[in-house]
Amino acid sequence: MPHDAHPMGVLASAMSTLSVFHPDANPALQGQDLYKSKQVRDKQIVRVLGKAPTIAAAAYLRLAGRPPVLPLNTLSYSENFLYMLDSLGDRTYKPNPRLARALDILFILHAEHEMNCSTAAVRHLASSGVDVFTALSGGVGALYGPLHGGANEAVLKMLNEIGSMENIPDFIVGVKNRKRKMSGFGHRVYKNYDPRAKVIRKLADEVFSIVGRDPLIEVAIALEKAALSDEYFIKRKLYPNVDFYSGLIYRAMGFPTEFFPVLFAIPRMGGWLAHWKESLDDPDTKIIRPQQVYTGFWLRHYTPVRERVLSSQSEELGQVATSNATRRRRAGSAL
Repeated sequence: MPHDAHPMGVLASAMSTLSVFHPDANPALQGQDLYKSKQVRDKQIVRVLGKAPTIAAAAYLRLAGRPPVLPLNTLSYSENFLYMLDSLGDRTYKPNPRLARALDILFILHAEHEMNCSTAAVRHLASSGVDVFTALSGGVGALYGPLHGGANEAVLKMLNEIGSMENIPDFIVGVKNRKRKMSGFGHRVYKNYDPRAKVIRKLADEVFSIVGRDPLIEVAIALEKAALSDEYFIKRKLYPNVDFYSGLIYRAMGFPTEFFPVLFAIPRMGGWLAHWKESLDDPDTKIIRPQQVYTGFWLRHYTPVRERVLSSQSEELGQVATSNATRRRRAGSAL
């Protein structure tokens, strides 16, 4: 694995690999009725919830060039995660309890939120009878997408671009003219203030009192105030969502932006597993096969490949440029 592998790629790959290490938990190998056993199901739930933060911490440490650290049985879930990140292998190290509590709150708020993209992916895969690890790796893959798991990173980028409170009026005008995008506002479900965002806003001050205040918080507060007093946003019911302040907290706690979706995935494992278990308990569950409304050509006759003519350049295969490494190899000679 590359030393600079993205931690979400590591998490998705590792979650899928667990299927290989635990063939006893694979219905494709042990029989379709395997998960009818409560004992078998509960064992996988505990296994995943324990391994997810351990894998995530190992991915974080790999980016930093440090060896993985094993968890301690004497610590809580969030304490253990911070311990693995920061202890450097010192078994006497204790994470800050207030930061551990803050992380615990963030994990609870991100654990579950109805039928979103990644949850739908997990249930879709689970409906085929695949093992739980493969189903969850699909959820991680969906969350890896920037439109799903990259929202709080987009908020930070937006706040950095605004830079200072003096630039907010021009930014608001740009949003209303559809020349700028307002990240962290609006939600497919909530048409009022996201209740999770209210909790996170208060939590930010708690974290800042320990690790220092992020200067972008002033820009965020001023932007929220400007938007909530503007008829354009009020009419469209655009309010701060869970991502508006969470990225600022994670950055203040020292997490790199590429690790933000991992901090989303760790707690969301609990929600995915709840949906997985629910789908197994539902007697009406069948393999999911969405219907599609076809809007293309009604009838097309087969044309042999040699007789086909491309109608546009968009149908041509893109040309792959030769890399410098390939040129170097070609310049040499085999013995």
